[in-house]
Amino acid sequence: MYFLCKNGIMKAFFSFILLANSWHFCLANGLETLEVFLKSAKTGKADFTQTVTAPAKAGQTARIKNSSGTFEFARPDRFKFVYKKPFEQTILADGQNLWLYDVDLKQATQRKQQAVLGSTPAALIATATDLRSLQTEFALSNAPDTDGQQWVLAVPKTKDGQIQNVRIGFKSGALTSMEILDSFGQLSRLNFMALQINLPLDASVFKFTAPPGVDVVRQ
Repeated sequence: MYFLCKNGIMKAFFSFILLANSWHFCLANGLETLEVFLKSAKTGKADFTQTVTAPAKAGQTARIKNSSGTFEFARPDRFKFVYKKPFEQTILADGQNLWLYDVDLKQATQRKQQAVLGSTPAALIATATDLRSLQTEFALSNAPDTDGQQWVLAVPKTKDGQIQNVRIGFKSGALTSMEILDSFGQLSRLNFMALQINLPLDASVFKFTAPPGVDVVRQ
């Protein structure tokens, strides 16, 4: 599922939360590379850019929106996505709750993490430890190599969701890209840079405390 957020910048959030390892090894295909990542990358931190391209309407060009920020995760159930440009927004999973915080709106939304993640692509990084665990929710296959990258195609087994498929790209053993196609034909592409794997992350990184004056909505 998606959260409908301001100007669509975070609409694809639950599709984008996949990170990569920074080791360089040569494997036969993308699925093998993904398997190593799931088993080996316990924590991680990266910068990201996100480009969301909406289908062109009649007589108009495609609408493109760009954003950027940082991402941190700690398996199996904690992550933090901070959008810094063009708007400041944070999405944080603390293991129990999922928080969405919009700085401009001065509003934070709290939801039960287990109920929210479900079979979304966010669950790939939040709960998966190997390919078998992913395959309960997604049909996984190797996609053709393009752009100098190996690709894995993940198709949700639940057909009534908003995501058609997710493509995960690896280059020289490191996951570098993610592409999410939703049911409206909108394509979101994330590129990950300066990724650090298995570095120590303090537990406080994944703790959210609403700043003074922020309205907290619990759902």
